[in-house]
Amino acid sequence: MTNCFCGGKRIKMTGKTPEGIIYSYWRCLRCKEEVLGMKELHELSNKYQKMRKYTAKTTKWGLSLGLRIPLQLVKRYNIKNKEELTIIPEEKGFRVLV
Repeated sequence: MTNCFCGGKRIKMTGKTPEGIIYSYWRCLRCKEEVLGMKELHELSNKYQKMRKYTAKTTKWGLSLGLRIPLQLVKRYNIKNKEELTIIPEEKGFRVLV
């Protein structure tokens, strides 16, 4: 996919979803239209399918709430007992960094 409908040349670019998934897309140098080709769309779809959503329940710990981290994530990120994690507030929730 090298030519745009407007006759301009398209170049391959990379973007990042709000979840942090990096993907490729095409951008026209003339009209600035951005397009995902079928190949790029399938690659992005596969990356989303590999993401697993985890759920957790909060529990009361003194005046605060505690959040249990599922064992799969503890193993995947090698989280240790009493390890300090960073919590970053965001517009629609928060992000936890190990």
